[in-house]
Amino acid sequence: MSSSSPTVRVARWSATHPWRAIGLWIALVTAAVALMISVPTQQPSEEDSRIGQSGQAAELLDEAGLSASPTESVLITAADGTLDPDQAETAATQVSEAAVDVKGISDVGPPIWSESRDALLVPITLAGDADDAADHVGALLDATAKVQKNNPGLDIAQAGTASIDSGINDKVGEDLASAESLSLPITFLILLIAFGAFIAAGIPVLLAITSVVTALGLYAPLSYLAPDEGTVANVVLLIGMAVGVDYSLFYLKREREERRRGRATIDAIEIAAATSGRAVVVSGFAVMVSMAGLFLSGEQVFNALAVGSIVVVAVAVLGSLTVLPALLAKLGRAVDRPRIPLLWRLNRRIGAGGISGRLVRPVVRKPVVSALIAGGLLLGLAVPALGMKMQQGTVDTLPQDIPAIAAYQRMQESFPTERPSIDIVLKSARDGGADLRTAIEQIKSDAVSADVGSATDDAIEFSKDGRTAALTLSAPHHEGDPRNDASIEQLRDTIVPRAAGSLDGVTTAVGGGVAEAYDYENRPSKLPLVIGFVLALTLVMMGWTFRSVTIALLTTALNLLSVGAAFGVLTLVFQHDWFNGLLDYESSGFVVDWIPLFCFVVLIGLSMDYHVFVLSRVREGLRKGLDYDSAVEFGIRDTASVVTSAAAVMVSVFAVFATLSMLEMKQMGVGLSVAILLDATLVRLVLLPALLLVLRKPLTKLAVEPAPKVQPERKPALV
Repeated sequence: MSSSSPTVRVARWSATHPWRAIGLWIALVTAAVALMISVPTQQPSEEDSRIGQSGQAAELLDEAGLSASPTESVLITAADGTLDPDQAETAATQVSEAAVDVKGISDVGPPIWSESRDALLVPITLAGDADDAADHVGALLDATAKVQKNNPGLDIAQAGTASIDSGINDKVGEDLASAESLSLPITFLILLIAFGAFIAAGIPVLLAITSVVTALGLYAPLSYLAPDEGTVANVVLLIGMAVGVDYSLFYLKREREERRRGRATIDAIEIAAATSGRAVVVSGFAVMVSMAGLFLSGEQVFNALAVGSIVVVAVAVLGSLTVLPALLAKLGRAVDRPRIPLLWRLNRRIGAGGISGRLVRPVVRKPVVSALIAGGLLLGLAVPALGMKMQQGTVDTLPQDIPAIAAYQRMQESFPTERPSIDIVLKSARDGGADLRTAIEQIKSDAVSADVGSATDDAIEFSKDGRTAALTLSAPHHEGDPRNDASIEQLRDTIVPRAAGSLDGVTTAVGGGVAEAYDYENRPSKLPLVIGFVLALTLVMMGWTFRSVTIALLTTALNLLSVGAAFGVLTLVFQHDWFNGLLDYESSGFVVDWIPLFCFVVLIGLSMDYHVFVLSRVREGLRKGLDYDSAVEFGIRDTASVVTSAAAVMVSVFAVFATLSMLEMKQMGVGLSVAILLDATLVRLVLLPALLLVLRKPLTKLAVEPAPKVQPERKPALV
């Protein structure tokens, strides 16, 4: 069979040289694994996340040599009942002695009793910067754990930025392992039901797994350009399993369908490449284009997620076009072995689109009514999204079973100085002298009087050259409490300008942990820019693929409707407490701010899969000479088993993430799974065919592009 299509040429070469194609794929996967082992994934530095006035304050502190060293604190409380002072003091001594021997420890301060004497705190200062602290905190955690083991009557726990980050990383690793252990068997079971044969079910899973592993390996060196904040592995697994199985499924189903029609294996592979292979390329490119929109956000976390997602989609497309045809050519009809008799017979009896064909007939008969009902339901689900509240994740939204998180929450109750910090920095163009000292002391006095923070006696520091003064306050409320925002606003708008505004040549900045969160929440939103970019490119791609502006507008509108409905469900689930017990979380009252933007670009890309696949089959029907109504029904019915199976896999993989411990993963899982479920049912089975029929006149030219010419070659075909 000959064709000028690149997908067909690649498939033909792979099918006629299967061992070479398989060998090259194995070499690619092996090289990626070697990269993953040899190249450590780069994490962002503290400087990468600086924004606004808080970032300016951090830079001024760095320049003046006043940046605080990373610290850890060990909290000692009673395991039950009242804390025994002697036991606590003994344990504190053991902690101090153990910490001194740990590499990377700069200083161990004297134990500090809480005001109510129900807790004892051992402050520990680490040497170097935050990266150095991350390297050494593990040994300190081990030392603290040994002291806990020797004092079973006490609760001895460690908290600090490094230990909290370490705990979160461990939890993410557990979540990733849990997602893998759940998603793989569920995916295989769904494919087993869809194919009724073990080998056919195993091929898409194998391709998806190798795509994920390859993408993670290739991302390792790329992380030096887009560092990973800890979520890339989860997202690569999420996207990779979904698209890897989807693309293999599209291709494999079409190849089996052509073989059942009497085609030889090579001929069936080439027809699959000319049809499903082309749809895979368009769909994959659509996902990558959508994910590229994240780069416009200008944020570190989105850059990393975009790179990881684009790489895994590209690898999945490559695998579907190369190693998959090679495997199908080598296996031949053995791909349908060993069969599960009951499932095999059931699939053959139902046939392609046996169920959906019955469901779509009422839509064909009454398209206007069907469109109004389905559209009304989706709009109703989308309404709650208008009240969506977005906020940055806080310590309260992290899993509270992380030991460092639990210890930090307890510390904030007993020790107000352990609450998040606020840094006020004054820098003079020349020696500040008495004026600079007077101003910083006035700020301290006014801040404490206004209850915007508390300060210790040594809260003020000066640089060696006397040009920079820094004041450190402890926030009046726990970390994540929105009432802390008022402190930042009062300091920036009133207290600091009143004390230092009249000084010539003095730069002021209010930073620290509370100010960083405030600046992040109030940064200019790039959401409209990203949405506009993604929608514009989606319109262009669909218009170019199907040579129809109407198709492009229709696809975009349906994608927006399914995304809006998913966001409405996301709002109902996570801004209220209706599902707390079911999903094992406490309602935060908001959606984590990066989730809607990420879900939007993912869903716009993934939704294109079904639309491209279904519309391509509608066009095939028109080219075969079917009338318009019959072609629409044919397109829905003939793609039903593939789309339903692919959607079932996607929904199950995404739903697994809703069971994980991190709130962001739960929200991502719910948003993505609901959108795909709605897209594969209400949109594909009802709204899409109904609107195709309502818009019959503008779409009658859908088949204007001639079908690719396919001629049998004069060579024996593999069977």
